[in-house]
Amino acid sequence: MYIYGENDQKLIEQRVAQFRGQTARFLAGKLTEDDFRPLRLKNGLYIQKHAPMLRVAIPYGLLSSHQLRALANISEKYDRGYGHFTTRQNIQFNWLKLEQVPDVLDDLSKVGMHAIQTSGNCIRNVTTDEFAGLAPDEVVNPLVWCELIRQWSTLHPEFGYLPRKFKIAVSGADTDRAAIRVHDIGLLARRNDIGEIGFSVYVGGGLGRTPIVGQVIREFLGWQDLLSYLDAILRVYNRFGRRDNKYKARIKILVKELGLEKFTDAVEAEWLISKQQIRSLHEADIESIEKRFGKPKFEVLSSQSVANESSEESQQFKNWKKRNVFPHRVNGYSCAVISLKKTGIAPGDITHTQMVAVADLADQFSFGELRVTHGQNLVLPHVRTQDLQSIYQVLESIHLSTANVGLLTDMIACPGGDFCSLANAVSIPVANAIQERFESLDYLHDIGNLVLNISGCMNSCGHHHVGNIGILGVDKGGEEWYQITIGGRQGLDAAIGKVIGKSFPRDEVPDVIEKLIHVYIKSRESSDENFAEVVGRVGLDPFKEEVYGVH
Repeated sequence: MYIYGENDQKLIEQRVAQFRGQTARFLAGKLTEDDFRPLRLKNGLYIQKHAPMLRVAIPYGLLSSHQLRALANISEKYDRGYGHFTTRQNIQFNWLKLEQVPDVLDDLSKVGMHAIQTSGNCIRNVTTDEFAGLAPDEVVNPLVWCELIRQWSTLHPEFGYLPRKFKIAVSGADTDRAAIRVHDIGLLARRNDIGEIGFSVYVGGGLGRTPIVGQVIREFLGWQDLLSYLDAILRVYNRFGRRDNKYKARIKILVKELGLEKFTDAVEAEWLISKQQIRSLHEADIESIEKRFGKPKFEVLSSQSVANESSEESQQFKNWKKRNVFPHRVNGYSCAVISLKKTGIAPGDITHTQMVAVADLADQFSFGELRVTHGQNLVLPHVRTQDLQSIYQVLESIHLSTANVGLLTDMIACPGGDFCSLANAVSIPVANAIQERFESLDYLHDIGNLVLNISGCMNSCGHHHVGNIGILGVDKGGEEWYQITIGGRQGLDAAIGKVIGKSFPRDEVPDVIEKLIHVYIKSRESSDENFAEVVGRVGLDPFKEEVYGVH
């Protein structure tokens, strides 16, 4: 876990006091809604359909057990007893009272948490993959670089009022598990031909109304120049990004309109200035951050101490171990993913009692550390493999033992029209209906890995564009309909899904998904050929014929 310093704590506490005064003035009628809006947004506070929603920052998805207990307490004390984890590795509370939000922020500050820059036209929470620092294939530990960017970007005086929100993701491996190509800036760690460490820099990715996959503007950037180069990109965007039209304000539109070559030239020219104003990073800078993370005291475990499959294991546990357990770089340890996708529960939701139980598991089995995933799940990152069965038994008792990570029912879904005032349609009931249709684990295993994402509107908070199957809620004459895309994927070969045709009413969506799955299984050449690969090979027509009954 990263140990925050005295300056961080002072900043958070001062921010809470500042917002308490702003809220009091607004409630007393001394601030108008227009005056208060940018103040609350910069503190992560939205006004939703039913109540204010607070988005709490979980930097790069790293969470301690005592922080999770604090979140559990907040959900019980101020909300309705649960929280909702998001694709930006944050948590949202949907039922707060405005006058109590400063108290919530004060409670968060006591465990080093806040809601700073979780909204507004600024640099949002920097994200990475849930196995950061654990995966055997990493070039660098991305947590260190995410923290470096967090320190640089928090309340940055030049980038506090950008043309639009701005998102950065970092992958520490030479592959992408952090969806870097659908971010405003994506960083991919790599080594050059002589073994030096640096980053490939992707710019201009993003979903929403105009989904675009990011492009490389620099194949290799030495790590020493990371902050000055990020500064150059943000300066170019801040100067030339559209401010007259919020739908054209993202950096992806600027890159598209200028063209990649012209945009790159502008960044390189700006970088000449940034390099003079921002000093290069040194080994000491990186080492000082690494030291503040602290390292778990791993046991030296022999191969005999690693639990192997035995006849005493239940089939349910074997299924869970197969789907939810991933390799760790330390011998004898594993990463256990806790699925928050139980059938009938909104994807990403967790109750306060479950939070407390998971915090206890983290203390007992994972050095008090947890991770929040891009896919709205949790991770116990450092568990002894021999303890997996004990962990599973506890998860089973608290209804968090669903063995579906990477399968169709492990879907991403935004809160949709049940909460969000921007949504055209609900997401959660659609997700639940699909989960119920595909609840058979045997069927899910036959299907194999498949990403299904649902968004309630074009803002694409559910990342439907990069789902192998994407579902988008649309409004037709005041009624909820759903548009289906297929063939999307994330990773270094990221692609935007293609619309198969006219949209469907809500009650037909599970049938449509089943028909799409039927075509996939019938068309794949082997069980290793994934859904996006099949779509790329056979095209849309076989799927359209099955769904619409046309030839």
